[in-house]
Amino acid sequence: MSKTFDRYASLIFLAIGILFVVGSRSISASAYGSEVGPDIFPLGLGSLLVLLSLRLFYETFRYRHVQKEKGTLDYKRFLIILAAAILYALLLEEIGYIISTFLFLTIGFQTMQKGKWLSTLLIAGAFSIGIYLIYVKLLEGSLPGLPGWLG
Repeated sequence: MSKTFDRYASLIFLAIGILFVVGSRSISASAYGSEVGPDIFPLGLGSLLVLLSLRLFYETFRYRHVQKEKGTLDYKRFLIILAAAILYALLLEEIGYIISTFLFLTIGFQTMQKGKWLSTLLIAGAFSIGIYLIYVKLLEGSLPGLPGWLG
């Protein structure tokens, strides 16, 4: 990677992490007497982002100057994944989390590495269903379910 890019990126991520930590302090500390409140997740994410950005900034001083050949940009793959991400966001409510995530992951995996259909379908299916079950059933969160026309 580029040392200059990484250095500036680390500073931007540091600022975002600090904003998360500061913003999480304005969220109520507990919900209904629970020790874990809604402020814990953004506080943890902000703290993790601060630590990782400091680590990245430190690593930029240890880079060795290596002349690297310039590669070509793969616009086709980028545009396919961008279109898939836009469709994912647009169809999430219409076809539900499980189906839209499965389709997005399948398209993404096949865009990055063609072939290996069995492992692509197994991983995309396990991830989509697994995350849905963990978040909705175990943690009692809310995600768009299966569409009504499926019954």
